[in-house]
Formats: sequence, C-alpha cells, structure tokens
Amino acid sequence: MTRRKKRKLKAFIKEFILITLPFSAGIFMNIGDIMGRLANKMDSIDIQVIKENKSYNGKISEDFEDIIISEGYGYSEESENFSEIQSDEIPIYKIVSDNAGAKPYPTEWAEGGSIVRTTYGHYDGTTFFDLDKGGQVNNKTSVSNETLKAESRLLPDFKIEDTDEPQVLIYHTHTTETYEPYVRDFYDANFNYRTTDETKNVIMVGNAIQKELESAGIGVIHSTEIHDYPSYNGAYDRSAETVNAIIEQYPSIKVALDIHRDAICTESVAYQPYTEINGKEASQIMIISGCDDGTMNMPDYMQNFRFASLLQSQIENDNAGLTRPILFDYRHYNQDITTGSLLIEVGSHGNTLDQSYYSGELLGKSIAKALEELK
Repeated sequence: MTRRKKRKLKAFIKEFILITLPFSAGIFMNIGDIMGRLANKMDSIDIQVIKENKSYNGKISEDFEDIIISEGYGYSEESENFSEIQSDEIPIYKIVSDNAGAKPYPTEWAEGGSIVRTTYGHYDGTTFFDLDKGGQVNNKTSVSNETLKAESRLLPDFKIEDTDEPQVLIYHTHTTETYEPYVRDFYDANFNYRTTDETKNVIMVGNAIQKELESAGIGVIHSTEIHDYPSYNGAYDRSAETVNAIIEQYPSIKVALDIHRDAICTESVAYQPYTEINGKEASQIMIISGCDDGTMNMPDYMQNFRFASLLQSQIENDNAGLTRPILFDYRHYNQDITTGSLLIEVGSHGNTLDQSYYSGELLGKSIAKALEELK
C-alpha cells in the first residue's frame, strides 16, 4: 500500500471513530476500542516508498518498451505569471541563478510518485543489433538491419577542418526541460519538470558539452534560445528558424545537436537511468537518428545515421554503459538541416542535475574524439 493510501485510510478510520463513538453502546460498545487500536496500529506501520535498483544487463527482448520520448512530458499551456554552471564543491541544485526567468526552479518540493533507479544494458531481439565498434541500434523501421549495419561502417561525408570558425551547433528545442535536484525516493507530482532557469534546464547540459568541445579546439555555437515557453506547441518550427539563421550566419557549421532530456515513466513511477563512471553517477544517454518514410524531405538521413553510429561507438568505447541503443525511427526532428543533425536525450526527468551535467561532460569529450576522425 502506498504512503498516500495509508494516510487516507488512517484519516478515514479516525474520522469514523469520532463519528461512531458517541453512539457506541450495548453490543457496539467495544467498536470504538477496536477501531482505536486499529488506528494506533496504522500509526505504527513502517511506511516505505518504493525504491528499486534494477540492472538490465541481461538479454531484453524488443517487446520491452522502455523508450518513451519526451515529446511533451510535463507540457501545459503556461502564462508569464507562472557563468559557470558546475562547481566541484557546490551541487548544481544549490547554485542560485542571477536570472531564473519567468518559471523558476522549485525551492520546495511536494511528495509524489516513486523514483526507480535503473541501468539499461544490452538488448536482444529482432529490432536490436550491435555496432561493430561498440553500442547498439534499435531499428524501428522497415529498413533492414543488414542495410543499417553496412551504413554504420561508413563515415558521414562532411569533414571537420582545422579552423577557428564554428563547426558544431548545440541547441535545445525543448529548452526548459529539467531534472530532479538530487537522488531521492520520490518525485514532485505538482511540478512539470520545466524551468526557464538556465542553471537548471538542458542549457546546463549544453554548457558542459560546449566546454569540452572548446577545450579540444573545436569551434562551437551554443544557442540558449527558449523555444518551448510559454507555448510548447510549435517548438520544432521555432528551433528550426533558430538553427537556419545561425547556419546562414556561420556556414562552417557541420554538426547540429539538439540536446533534450527524456521522460521514462508511468503514472506513478519516474525512472532514473544511470550508470557509474569513474566513481560518479551519470545519466544514461540515447541518440535519436531519424528515418524518412518518404514524407519528411530528408533524403540524406543515412548520413545522420552514419554520424550517430560513429558517435555511439565512441561513447561506448570511452565509457561503457553510458548509452542506451540509438533509436532509428521515423522521426523528423529538424534533421534535414545538416548531414550531422542528431537529437540526444541526456537522462530522463527522474535523473538528477548533477548526473546529467556529468553526462554532458562525458558526451562532450566523446563528440570531440569522434569529430577528430572526420578531419
């Protein structure tokens, strides 16, 4: 029985006692005492919130549907009424923003459903296949696995140059997507896990990626434009306008990465897909590479898939277990704009800010290594 149900049952029992006690006489004179003892028994129950550590490192069939893309998790129409990000000493949730925007990150939390910590491992089934150099693909299309395997062995046709010009664009279609403050047993059912605070949303993850790419000498543009607040509808159209305008200004850009966070959940459970890298917890990552079904005007989608395969293998070679399989599916996600366009889900809303920032750092390092192969 959940904590909330126990509280409701306890309250009902006590209210029942108060109502019936004055009338309990004769053969009913012991009811109040019985019910009182039952209420006291309810007070002594050790209430536990579900906490589960799962590890899917065995074989998992394609029937196990754990991939729930964050195409609007927490979305609701909202009104306007509603530096360095990381420090080794200060947890991210304690960093105070100079300008949190119209929708600040919460400072107080209500208790809602349960958070289940889990680690996704190797998958088995007809839709999954292994990449030669590490990582997996989840093929949800009619394109054969053999065709995709052959494509995954090829490099994309764009080249990275030794130049000061920007060659990578980081942006966020769902800019306000955010995370849990820290590891705990419950999530706040009253919060839709969206905030305009750049120190707490996916811009924070983009900053971590940007820092690593620039450290490797790769020019980066990081757009912090908010595309999903106060209106969520039309976010992809607005982000496409942003990307096209930036590429028009900087035609040297070859790679466009749309950084999101996922939403893996049920009505009462939020999952926290994590792994441990060098003694620290990191949010697991999923790359999405779109396939054209003939209606999306993406004739070069296989070029994106080649880049996704290169990046997936690089991440897994650098930090085994950090990725979930590439999702290859009939998705558009503005991936017609460049031949190096991908959507990357960094964790889920059940993951923490610090787990996801750390994943951004690891991801940035691996992107830099993958791009080195394209020089």
